[in-house]
Amino acid sequence: MHALRRVVVTGMGALTPLGNSVEEYWTGLKAGRSGVGPITRFDPERHVVRIAAEVQDFDPTAYMDRKDAKRMDRFTQFAVAASKQALADANFEINDLNAEQVGIIIGTGTGGLKVMEDQQEVYLTRGPDRCSPFMIPMMIYNMASGMTAILTGAKGPNSCTVTACAAGSNAIGDAFRLVQHGQAQAMLCGGTEAAITPLSVAGFSAVRALSTRNSDPTGASRPFDRDRDGFVIGEGCGVLLLEELSHALSRGARIYGEMVGYGATCDAFHMTLPAPGGEGAARAMRLALKDGTVRSEEVSYINAHGTSTSANDSTETQAVKTVFGDHAYRLALSSVKSMTGHLLGASGGIEAVASILSLAEDFAPPTINLENPDPDCDLDYVPNQGRSMPIEVVVSNSFGFGGHNVSLVFRKFRP
Repeated sequence: MHALRRVVVTGMGALTPLGNSVEEYWTGLKAGRSGVGPITRFDPERHVVRIAAEVQDFDPTAYMDRKDAKRMDRFTQFAVAASKQALADANFEINDLNAEQVGIIIGTGTGGLKVMEDQQEVYLTRGPDRCSPFMIPMMIYNMASGMTAILTGAKGPNSCTVTACAAGSNAIGDAFRLVQHGQAQAMLCGGTEAAITPLSVAGFSAVRALSTRNSDPTGASRPFDRDRDGFVIGEGCGVLLLEELSHALSRGARIYGEMVGYGATCDAFHMTLPAPGGEGAARAMRLALKDGTVRSEEVSYINAHGTSTSANDSTETQAVKTVFGDHAYRLALSSVKSMTGHLLGASGGIEAVASILSLAEDFAPPTINLENPDPDCDLDYVPNQGRSMPIEVVVSNSFGFGGHNVSLVFRKFRP
């Protein structure tokens, strides 16, 4: 049995509704800025929901040539861009010597929806023989990881997690295991999503998951608030470069923090609702803490899943109380979805980035729009104003339709 290797974060990339770099994203979070606005990706006039959290001014040709960009759905373009940002941030070059030791796992919830909708229209109006030969490769979920490998040269383990809103966190957890067990020296991992499309918004609206606060976009995402009425759909991508510690040290890498724990469970309960009391979420957090040999009282901050839906926010609160007991009232937890909206499969990626920066800078981002706390949500959600505070250990939670629960644990790096 090999000793488990230590795994550190040496690079990050992000495209978010708050900006198209990690720096812009973090600056927006610290300032408590909302990235929600009217939908511009399509004409939403026929829709009940007309607001979303869009990535603005994204130019894929800053990261790839025009021909490659045209052969990718937006979710794949995001993944390539954020991965290249993470490699540049880490000053990590993939070359002939290390390519087989660098892998990629990028999760997504919906894949190439835009391409599918566009090609369905071509099929209906112009006939089946006019559909694009690129339709299938542009649409399939694994193409984010696949194209990122093609454009970076990474030849190690390569896959894609598809666990709804837990996909990004599952990808990071699975990548962590590969590095921990010596099956890769480094892994690009995270989540990507570009689901602000007519059919997607109609579908989430039909299941009554989305906020209809069209007249107040920046106030629409309000996790843990009594007056929340659903989540705001968002898009973007967050990618980490996880690296085996001795490899990172040998090349003099800057280390943001250490990943120490991963817990994944299933509710086995309902297609869209969380299990009563957050039972599955509590098990995921417990498993992650045990995996990282972290005592519950060491956790100072939780980056909550906090979607702004009535069922999720109260059950996550219950789960935190179940796991942390009295300490639940002493720790801080907040939801960056109050500012970014819900990036579905990408949420775990950008929230891992936020969690690591919280550790590195001893700062908990706020939960904005928390004006009238729900009586069932009685913890410290860092309301409306970010907070400087000592942070030694962060838990990042992601929960997805289908009952998927994931918790990741990061701690300050100590040599």
